[in-house]
Amino acid sequence: MYHIYNPNEVKSIGEPKPFDWKVAKAYGLNQTHLKTSGIGITGEDYLSARRILMMNSDVMMGICTPKQRKMDYFFKNADGDELIYIHDGEGVMYSQFGVLEVRKGDYIVIPRTTIYRFEFKEEGPLRLLVIESKGPIETVKRYRNEVGQLLENSPYCERDIRTPHELKAEKEKGDYLIQIKKQGMLHQYTYGHSPLDIVGWDGYLYPYALSIYDFEPITGRIHQPPPVHQTFQAFGFVICSFVPRLSDYHPLSIPAPYNHSNIDSDEVLYYAEGEFMSRKGIDRGSFTIHMGGLPHGPHPGTVEKSIGAKATNEYAVMLDTFKSLEITTDALDFVDEKYPMSWTE
Repeated sequence: MYHIYNPNEVKSIGEPKPFDWKVAKAYGLNQTHLKTSGIGITGEDYLSARRILMMNSDVMMGICTPKQRKMDYFFKNADGDELIYIHDGEGVMYSQFGVLEVRKGDYIVIPRTTIYRFEFKEEGPLRLLVIESKGPIETVKRYRNEVGQLLENSPYCERDIRTPHELKAEKEKGDYLIQIKKQGMLHQYTYGHSPLDIVGWDGYLYPYALSIYDFEPITGRIHQPPPVHQTFQAFGFVICSFVPRLSDYHPLSIPAPYNHSNIDSDEVLYYAEGEFMSRKGIDRGSFTIHMGGLPHGPHPGTVEKSIGAKATNEYAVMLDTFKSLEITTDALDFVDEKYPMSWTE
């Protein structure tokens, strides 16, 4: 990066603020529905509005519906990569790498230590899904060839990836606060110049956006396994996209949802849009968490309803973790107590 000013010139360092979440120790092994569909403002700004709902040592996941649409500070996550899914909203992300326009349906991958801030438009709802990863968030290895290019049978390609473009070097002096997340604290660093004093940069590590609407589903005559929905990989988990797609179209296929038990992972679904043919009582913006070791599947009546269906009409983000997830104390406010027994007619 080519700076106008010395990036080490700190004016002051404030008191760090706690920025972590507690596990709900006595929650137990339960199929879980978090009724977050009707949630309102979760906090004043982008950081205080984060409500982490589930976590393990590799990843944490939650929601963010801030009151303030424009950040008056910068943020740097020194603990891990971030993935922000914009469920509702539209705006601009400013970082050292330039300007990135973001909109509803975007996955925004932000490598660790990227300094950035968001400015979202004031009109319309704003709702963000936040995922933080201890390891890098990457495109899927089996979608790439030996030199790293996405293959022709990948469900998305390089042309779908939007990168920062226009550099806007901020030359004015003043007080610029950067809140740095490290080891469960927000560290308060004030500089005498903007961190966006960049006149040029070189390299291949930068934030980017990929829209769920550009994810092309892989379908087949018979049922396709869950990995066909995979969108990103990381250490200890994968992220998948469920999008509108043709149902199984073999003449003898029965395109009904099926009962299954997770063996290698815990499964989280965030319901974004559409009709979810295997679930009843699940609304837009809800989470379900199906723990490994417990079977789950279609609710009573949904199998019969799905027979003869030619296609699905849904958008959802799925997080599958290979270590067990734990519910946070913040999530307890949203637990649907009736959900574990909802398969009993």
